[in-house]
Amino acid sequence: MKFIGITGGVGAGKSEILAYLNRRSDTRVMQADDIARQLCEPGTSCNARLRELFAADAVFVPDGTMDRQRMAEVIFSDEKKRLQMNEIVHPAVREYILTEYRTAKQQNELRYLFLEAALLIEEHYDEICDEIWYIYTSEEKRRQRLMSSRGYSEEKIAAIFASQLAEEEYRRHCVRIIDNNGTAEDTVLQVIHIIDG
Repeated sequence: MKFIGITGGVGAGKSEILAYLNRRSDTRVMQADDIARQLCEPGTSCNARLRELFAADAVFVPDGTMDRQRMAEVIFSDEKKRLQMNEIVHPAVREYILTEYRTAKQQNELRYLFLEAALLIEEHYDEICDEIWYIYTSEEKRRQRLMSSRGYSEEKIAAIFASQLAEEEYRRHCVRIIDNNGTAEDTVLQVIHIIDG
């Protein structure tokens, strides 16, 4: 079983690739954001610690559910709180991923285990993945996608882009570059060519 990390800037179009990979019977896809969400649900240790950290910020409703939009507002305006939140969530996500990886390797039923994460490189997943793939899409295309599909403003996009790694950094750490500037079909064909030869 090969363990492959997939990364790329926001708006790179990773979801098309993940949708294809999810349809394969020999492949499993894990997404760090989904895992983080799951680990922050009411009743979890992450949730309890975050409720304490953000007690004064009206980020949680009484039943312990997180108001994600409010959380985004708080952490994008308070760097210290964002880092403190990451110190709680990221180690829990990493531990979950490592456990799932070990289990999948032991069961030996998959050809591929994929992990998609925005901070794959920053969180040093290159140390545990067999290889890392970079989904490359031009900044202009990403900007257009984010404005049309998510309704983001130019300012919000600029702030997000500034907080992410530069393209050279992605390229330096990644073994494969998937060019996602064409059609979804073209992109999926590149993936098929890599994993099925």
